[in-house]
Amino acid sequence: MTTAADVLGDAFDRIGDDVVDLVDGTSPADLVRRIAPGANTVAWLVWHLLRVQDDHVADAAGTEQVWFSGGWHEKFDLPFDPGATGYGQTPDEVSAVRTTSELLTGYAREVSAATRAFVSTLTDDDLDRVVDEGWDPPVTLAARLVSVIGDDLKHLGQAEYAKGLS
Repeated sequence: MTTAADVLGDAFDRIGDDVVDLVDGTSPADLVRRIAPGANTVAWLVWHLLRVQDDHVADAAGTEQVWFSGGWHEKFDLPFDPGATGYGQTPDEVSAVRTTSELLTGYAREVSAATRAFVSTLTDDDLDRVVDEGWDPPVTLAARLVSVIGDDLKHLGQAEYAKGLS
């Protein structure tokens, strides 16, 4: 019998696999190429979608973000707050995400593994747990995870499009 956790895990696995497929072997120059002035780069889009997933899933799981526990914030060495996820960043900050495919794929694999480990433990009852009271109505775990999947897929599609035009 397929559970909600199985479906969520499959969605997150596909995102992680697609991220790795997209950036693996891509040159640093292609990762930061802009398809139009001020457009987001592949590097930033992938970094951002991984940061949001890592941040939101770790918060829901009550664990430390892979970004910190795996030392990724030091490996990427970005010139802004280590806790940044990309939300609301300026075009100049987008340009500052200069990295390699190896760093992006390494981080993607660890975020995917941490997400899968958490999601695999969930029961249907867990999905009704409120994880964020800052919204009206309050956000349940199910809504948060579906929101992350939707956001990831949007940014992954944007990154695929941008890379395809490069």
